[in-house]
Amino acid sequence: MSDYQDFTISIKKMTSIDLSLYKEVQMKRRLTSLREKRGYQDFSSYFKAISKDNLLMDEFLDKVTINVSEFYRNASRWSVLDTKVLPDLLKKNKKLKIWSAACSTGEEPYTIAMVLNQHVPLSNIEILATDIDDNVIDRAKKGVYGERSLQEVPQDIKKKYFTQEGSLYKIDPKIKNCITFKKHNLLADPYPTGYDLIVCRNVLIYFTEEAKKEIYTNFSKSLNPQGVLFVGSTEQIFNPDRYNFRVLDTFFYQKGN
Repeated sequence: MSDYQDFTISIKKMTSIDLSLYKEVQMKRRLTSLREKRGYQDFSSYFKAISKDNLLMDEFLDKVTINVSEFYRNASRWSVLDTKVLPDLLKKNKKLKIWSAACSTGEEPYTIAMVLNQHVPLSNIEILATDIDDNVIDRAKKGVYGERSLQEVPQDIKKKYFTQEGSLYKIDPKIKNCITFKKHNLLADPYPTGYDLIVCRNVLIYFTEEAKKEIYTNFSKSLNPQGVLFVGSTEQIFNPDRYNFRVLDTFFYQKGN
């Protein structure tokens, strides 16, 4: 067994994160670079170090969970959510149950709330936002972002929902109150159920095909009939009917009855 495989087994025992479910070439390259940057010759010595050092462990988790996010990422897809998907869902139910899975530092669930607020009052918005990484959840809860995260945000939305303080932008507390952040491992934890909309974007590309199949199956079970799954722009589902989905629009999949 290789040094890296031993490492994945040790990490799974310690954190419940199963690195074997991520594409090995990309993940091994990513972690080898991090390990060498910190001066460790092999994964065995690196594991001993991160198991004793919280800062090293936090850095490792940050690298594994691929925290790249921004508001209104791929703006045309958010426009489809705004003009087509949400109006259809709201015809059936005025208070939608929404889950932002693998939410990273919070840009995605906050974007969902801002888009949904164009249709319903904030008092009608409740969004569950989950991630595997405690650090990014803490950052998401703070709701403070740099200019780069807001580069796709329309000016009127920026004025309405953000307060600028120097080079940083703080999200409106009323939007923050719409979001409940929780820790959740897509590859290990039970999935919540009864959702009208699940948004999970730009994370599944890092998983193996087997892991993706399991996640899509679980998402389908989590959705109500006619509920919608919104995925990232590199994450097209090639056999949606396998999961009782049909293509609603590009990167939007609707569950059957």
